[in-house]
Amino acid sequence: MKRSDSKLPAAYWRLWCASAVDNVGDGIFSAAVPLLTVTLTRDPVLVSVVSAATYLPWLLLSLPAGALVDRRDRVGLLWRSQALQAVIVAVVAVLIGLGRIDIAGLAAMGFGLSACEVVFANASLAVLPDLVSEPQLHRANGSQYAVANAGQLFVGPPIGSLLFAGAAALPFGVDAVSFVGSAALLATLPRRPVPRGVQPPVRVAVAEGVRWLGRHRLLRTLAGLLAVNTFCYQLGNVTVVLLATQILHVSERGYGVLLAGAAAGSVLGGMVNARVVAKIGALQALLVALVANAVIFVLIGASPNAVVLGALLGINGFATTLWSVVTVSLRQQAVPAELRGRVHSVYRMLGWGLMPLGSLAGGLVADALGIRAAYPVAGGVRGIALVVALPVLLPAMRAGKRAE
Repeated sequence: MKRSDSKLPAAYWRLWCASAVDNVGDGIFSAAVPLLTVTLTRDPVLVSVVSAATYLPWLLLSLPAGALVDRRDRVGLLWRSQALQAVIVAVVAVLIGLGRIDIAGLAAMGFGLSACEVVFANASLAVLPDLVSEPQLHRANGSQYAVANAGQLFVGPPIGSLLFAGAAALPFGVDAVSFVGSAALLATLPRRPVPRGVQPPVRVAVAEGVRWLGRHRLLRTLAGLLAVNTFCYQLGNVTVVLLATQILHVSERGYGVLLAGAAAGSVLGGMVNARVVAKIGALQALLVALVANAVIFVLIGASPNAVVLGALLGINGFATTLWSVVTVSLRQQAVPAELRGRVHSVYRMLGWGLMPLGSLAGGLVADALGIRAAYPVAGGVRGIALVVALPVLLPAMRAGKRAE
């Protein structure tokens, strides 16, 4: 077994480079889509259709995608999903150039890209433990999170805005090229043997993953915390733009700086998480991050000015990335290789499935109690969920210390 501070293998860095290329393209795309949408309609209902179509595959396809990842060549799924995304975005770029795109086309694009992303995300999480040793997982996952946040939040969006100003189709064409580059890198990754013999029906395969997770007390508890935390994240975050612009009187440019602060915290969390885990332990780092998230959410609602708000968003981004990397690494260590896709898919469905409900709850809380109220309410719910989970987390932490 390699030491945790040993050099990460070349195959991992090919995966990392593919992620870097893909996430810069995603950042370009994320800036261009809303700009294109508002040129087609100002109707908020129609705008929400595009967003709903993009989230829908995570609810509909996550579990069967997990079964697919466990019974097919995972590397093949990675590069083929990226290649298909390249085709989808290239077609949209051509339609934009011809002036033939509409809201229905954008919604179809969002659904298609997200359907591919469901497969890609599950396969990527399942492949990474095949490329690095177990002690390297925290560092490898942290680097993945760091490059993803940097590409999606720092590098890509400014490029996307500039390209869109030049020609509406241009950022979509560049995004298609990024998918092709990522697919080419992913196709060179080493492959693990594909399961042989008769495979059970998808329904049976999915049930196996659900049952395995249900029997694992620690991961089952973390899955419940994930569901609550993503719900609460949306509950608070849905009104952050109103808190910043209406209550704290932040300009549009200043709001972008606030988001950059949150992104900086996320990138830093990905870069240093391995050192934090090595210093205090994985579950200890997880507990610190979860406590910090709950407290920071309460404080965000009381922010007296934009500087404090930006600092709190940055610290929250750091804590969120830290606990995300820790939980991903714990799953990759605990879940058998043949079940990784299915167990990860249950996590993904929980993580994304409650986000629309969290957004709705945040709007209702803000309407009833005021714009500042959503974050403290979300922080309180996160704190209660953490207290409920402590009887599972604390014994696991003590067991981990004894094992050391």
